Amino acid sequence: MTGTTKRLEKKSAGKNNAAKATRAGFSDPAVDAVFNAYPKPIKARLLALRRLIFDTAKTTKGVGALQETLKWGQPSYLTAETKSGSTIRIDQVKSAAGQYAVYFHCQTGLVDSFRELYPILRFGGNRCILLDAKDELPRAELRHCVALALTYHLNKRKAARG
Repeated sequence: MTGTTKRLEKKSAGKNNAAKATRAGFSDPAVDAVFNAYPKPIKARLLALRRLIFDTAKTTKGVGALQETLKWGQPSYLTAETKSGSTIRIDQVKSAAGQYAVYFHCQTGLVDSFRELYPILRFGGNRCILLDAKDELPRAELRHCVALALTYHLNKRKAARG
């Protein structure tokens, strides 16, 4: 095999990887790489959580398109288009095998609100909802919490006006 052929194969493989990332819905290869590094059970749960976040954004008035990026090495979801909400991050809990979490800005009071609304959920201080990979995803509760986070600034603006 010639050096040119090897370079073309590498280039083609890179394009195929980018195409796979796009088909999976990842616009940022760095985010795709983080998801691919998770252990299988956690990856499956985080992908389900990611879908829930995007689906909730689509069906929540005023949110607009989400930007998916990495913050602190964690997949993060921002309302960059409308600035309607607070950033949501998701990640495995490194100190507890089989655990993952949805993180919210600790100074928003969102987690305190979630604790009042859904005492059945488990929380990590004032910054996250803790989840276990062996348990079913509490979809209805999480959808509501995610919608509240994605509209946090929008709701604050409305409250200030009215």
